[in-house]
Parts: sequence; structure tokens; C-alpha cells
Amino acid sequence: MSRNAGRMGDDSAANWETKHPAPSDAKARRAGKSVVCYNVESLPTYNALFYQTVREESVRAVKLEVPPREARCFTVPAGSFFRISCLHGSQVGDLNLWQRDNLGERFFSGKTRQLHATHLTTGDRLWSSMPYLRPIATITDDSLQWYGWDDDGAGVHDVIGTRCDPYTHFHLHGESYHHCCHSNLTRALAEKLGVSQKDAEHHVHDVLNVFMCTGFTKDTHQYFMKASPARKGDYIEFFAETDLLGALSTCPGGDCSSTHSSDEATCYPLTVEVFTAPAESLKKWKPFQPSEYCSD
Repeated sequence: MSRNAGRMGDDSAANWETKHPAPSDAKARRAGKSVVCYNVESLPTYNALFYQTVREESVRAVKLEVPPREARCFTVPAGSFFRISCLHGSQVGDLNLWQRDNLGERFFSGKTRQLHATHLTTGDRLWSSMPYLRPIATITDDSLQWYGWDDDGAGVHDVIGTRCDPYTHFHLHGESYHHCCHSNLTRALAEKLGVSQKDAEHHVHDVLNVFMCTGFTKDTHQYFMKASPARKGDYIEFFAETDLLGALSTCPGGDCSSTHSSDEATCYPLTVEVFTAPAESLKKWKPFQPSEYCSD
């Protein structure tokens, strides 16, 4: 299918391609070798043994249930683990992370996607925004790591999508909906900070779509979602590389098999647990520092 056919309609696409026909060397131009943009071998390696050892010595300090179509905030001390689980049924969640004492440093999904992949799993890190640009969390366990990439090119734990939001929803449907993930995260953060939703909203940012299964269509390369493979008991676990403030929204799309931003899908709570490690086990651990690059 033509790149433009699905966007303009077949007739308009045909007219456009007549105006700009493929050049004689089109095949050669398309045959250029692909090059991975970032050589990440120079970045700190993932020390699985360290994280596994510390995790075995950690104990649960917090357990929090996030209701369907709502969000809740939680804090994670540096050197602790936090787990997000589907204990009630298949459910997608939208995760925001900030450095606890500086909301200006927050999860940067775009750079994380560039340095790792469109979908994350064990060993990948969540990077923070510039000018800090450092790992603020590391994925240390993922019960869905087996999924990999399916025949549609989809994967799990998406850093492609942004978050469902009421502004896009209004453009597409002409109605106001107040339980999009953006709205849920805004309300939760406002309550946590004791500020108005207006003041909290600009801190809400692009998310890690936990348990969400997505990809791009092979013909028009449009973003798609499909039923999450998560089942009761599935989880993803992180290590906090700095003191974190988190916010998690249970997506109104449930498992995102058919819809989002509505009350039609079956939704389940998500569970957040925080596990703290004894100081002794963290003696050799060194937190990642903000980037040393100076623009002056």
C-alpha cells in the first residue's frame, strides 16, 4: 500500500504520487544500510547478580492498590525496588516517575526509547530528562520477558505512546472524558503535592505504558494496540537509582484489546509494592550522577 493512501484517501494519494513520481534511482535510495543510532556499549552495564542479590535481601515496606480508571502516587527511596502487578486481571498502566526532590528531573521516554528499544524489559533503564540525563530506574524483573516480538511486530511495556488524554479525545470524539490516564495522573499528583490540578498538570509527562502491547502496522505504519498478554500474577519490577516519586494510572482501556478513554472496557486494579534493602547490601552501590556536560 502507498504510504499516503491510508491518510489522504486513494484518489488524493494517487494525485500526489503523480505530482512527485519515484525517481529512477528510488530502489537504490531505499536500499541504504540501516545503522543503529546509539552505541550503548559505553554505557554502564546491567549487573544482574548485584540486583538479584540485593532483591533477595529486601523486604516489603509498602503495598498500594490503584483503583480502576484512577491513579495514585507513591515514593520509592533510592536503593529500593518497586513492583507493579496484575493481581486481579489483565490491566494496562501508565507510569510517570520524577526525582522525588526535583520534579524538573523526570522520566524521558523518548531518550529511553532511543537508547534501548520501543518496548522495555529486564536490563533496560529508564532515563531522566535533560540536563540531568541519567538512569533513574532499572528494570530488574519482568514476568512478560518471554513475549518478545509477535508476528504483528508488537511488544510489551511500550515507550512509543504518550498517554491517553482528554484533549485528543475531545478532538476525535467531541466529548469530555475525565478518566484518561493524563487526567488521572494529574489528579493524583495534585493531591500528593497539595496544589491545584492546573499547577500539577505541566509536571505530567510521557509514560511507560506498563503491560501495554503495541506496535506499528506494516502497511501504513500507524500506532496500534492489542490485548495485553498480562494475566493474574504478572508483574514488572524496578530498582530505584535515585529517590523517586511515582504515579501510576490504571488505563480506562483495561487490557487495551478494543478501546481506551471510555467506560466500556473491563478494568482491574493494579498493585504497587515497594521493597527496601538493608544498608549493608548497598555498600558497593553508587547512584548514577546527573550528566557532567556543561553548556556554558
